[in-house]
Amino acid sequence: MKNNTNPYRISFVVPVRDEQETLRPLSSGIAQVMATLGEADFELIFVDDGSRDASWLAMRELAADYPTRVRAIRLRRNFGKAFALATGFRHSRGALVFTMDADLQDDPTEIPKFLAQLDAGCDVVSGWKMNRQDPLSKTLPSKLFNWVTAKLTGIPLHDFNCGFKAYRREVLESIRLYGELHRYLPVLAHDLGFRIGEVPIHHHPRRQGRSKYGWERYSRGSLDLLTVLTTTRYRHRPGHLFGGVGLLAGLLGGAILAYLATLWFAGVRPVGTRPLFFVGILLVILSIQLISVGLLAELTTHHADRGPPAAAIMEQIGGEQA
Repeated sequence: MKNNTNPYRISFVVPVRDEQETLRPLSSGIAQVMATLGEADFELIFVDDGSRDASWLAMRELAADYPTRVRAIRLRRNFGKAFALATGFRHSRGALVFTMDADLQDDPTEIPKFLAQLDAGCDVVSGWKMNRQDPLSKTLPSKLFNWVTAKLTGIPLHDFNCGFKAYRREVLESIRLYGELHRYLPVLAHDLGFRIGEVPIHHHPRRQGRSKYGWERYSRGSLDLLTVLTTTRYRHRPGHLFGGVGLLAGLLGGAILAYLATLWFAGVRPVGTRPLFFVGILLVILSIQLISVGLLAELTTHHADRGPPAAAIMEQIGGEQA
């Protein structure tokens, strides 16, 4: 993600899919808040992620009305939110980058809260929809998902799914975004040592259009969580992940076989026809396979590891050549 020599201070990246009615009000709301803050140097980037309504036309009109401030990018088809965000990040020029949803449920008047957290030293600030204005069919699974994610990652955020976030540019330049990993950007940033913050925000009910996400989002999110845990916590020690699970399976399988062997010696026969016997054997085989995979992964990591990433260095002093 390249940056020009005279960057904007703030960029707003807004992925859009079938939100033609909300784009102009959102643009006006952001402009009003930025004018109140005295922030004249900002840009608003809309990314059309395969809209089937007149969203692209609305974006073109905004870009024509405000050519120095609004940019419109149209993707060839619906690639997903992470792809749309990554496209917007690559074309953004701000030192600070905000992401917002286009449905007007995110309130632009909350922007100063994010800026205050960034000024206080945070590198990533995530919104928290404390009073989420969505049906229970969305809020309850989301609460469970967020609780599990916070426990497994060790990052005490309340709302990983919130699309209202703010980043320093160096964070986005250090992370490769793909798949459905956009909701885990704070986790990926935390793994590199960036400081994560959170602010409670007001959440409006949806008044236009309909949600583009269903239950499948949580199934994909669960699989992506496994990906994130593997590539962050166990990236440099994959043997601990596979070996740990393998040892657990081996201990359980060994205990089952030892129990059946005790029964056999005690005269309680036969044991070879019991389903538990086959379970024990399968667990032992699984243990051997997982430990072997872990060792192979360690060898691969040893040869492929290029050392600490540059993003891990916060600052350095001295060492100038005479």
